[in-house]
Amino acid sequence: MSPLKIVMVGASLEQNGGIATVEKLILKHASPDLEIQHLTSHDEGSIIHRITVFGRALGALLWRLLRKKTDLVYIHISDGGSLLRKAILTLLASVFRKPVLMHAHGAEFQKTYFRLPKWARQWLSGIFRQCDGFIVLSKTWKDFYTLNLGLEAEQVIVLPNPTELPAEVPNRTNSPQVRLVFFGRIGERKGAFDLIRAFANLPAELKNRSQLILAGDGELEQGRKLVESLNLTDRVTFLGWIDAQQRDALLAKADVFVLPSYNEGLPMALLEAMGWGLPAITTPVGGIPELVISNQNGLLVTPGDIQQLSEAMQSLIENETLRLSLGNAARQTVACFDVRTYCCRLAGIYRSVL
Repeated sequence: MSPLKIVMVGASLEQNGGIATVEKLILKHASPDLEIQHLTSHDEGSIIHRITVFGRALGALLWRLLRKKTDLVYIHISDGGSLLRKAILTLLASVFRKPVLMHAHGAEFQKTYFRLPKWARQWLSGIFRQCDGFIVLSKTWKDFYTLNLGLEAEQVIVLPNPTELPAEVPNRTNSPQVRLVFFGRIGERKGAFDLIRAFANLPAELKNRSQLILAGDGELEQGRKLVESLNLTDRVTFLGWIDAQQRDALLAKADVFVLPSYNEGLPMALLEAMGWGLPAITTPVGGIPELVISNQNGLLVTPGDIQQLSEAMQSLIENETLRLSLGNAARQTVACFDVRTYCCRLAGIYRSVL
């Protein structure tokens, strides 16, 4: 039996961020009876570069469709300009009567969608409804797409993001200094500036017992200026973007993960941190409250509530027993998100769509 020929379209594998991470995990752990070709439809750079990248993806997909080398078109979609690019690719696949599986990742899709004029929303909804399957990251997002875009409930499949679980987690008892880590794009949406302000509000004795480490690209200069203005330069470190090996090394040394976002899909960084047995302080946005239950496997705080965020950090810095118990529960929670289980389920979704 010949393998299923799947064209996976999405962000550049060299790009930073969760979508590229998911794509690489799928390619790395795909079943041997699947033949997956990745087409890059978006990459960072100038407008001309982005248009060129998309044009190449469009041409490559057309070539495969003409040669009948495709059984399924599998499209990763975010928000912003991704909506138009992926709508064009979906229409192209439909001309050749090829099934389309859409995989939605956009943390701020709802904001983009409701900013569109009514005719554009109707056009986009019509294209999404043509898809043979529509993957979302949580039940919350399934409810959004079925209610606002008119997708059928059976058309929308909830598939939380995967993670590669380390074989074992470090012993974090008697940490001489509590390391709090943040992974993601530095900026307002992920709550990075709120985090710095909340850390500054900690009592001096607790600041001296802890360290805040932020890993990610984005508005680094603004973050550094904020740290300087709050006299935190000896307690807060910016690492910039780090690769997977550096990320795992940092997670192995960390004690607490913090992600006080305003909008999310289901952040890969959170899954990775929980897989390393870290207690998470995060916010109930997107798919997060379906994963993190406050005081059971992490702590939930209100987005933008700096005082509440500071109090949550204080409780975990002071209470090692709570840190360890929440971290152990976090690890157990994400055991079912192991990438091997994920890829088996994804293969089943491919076949059900076909």
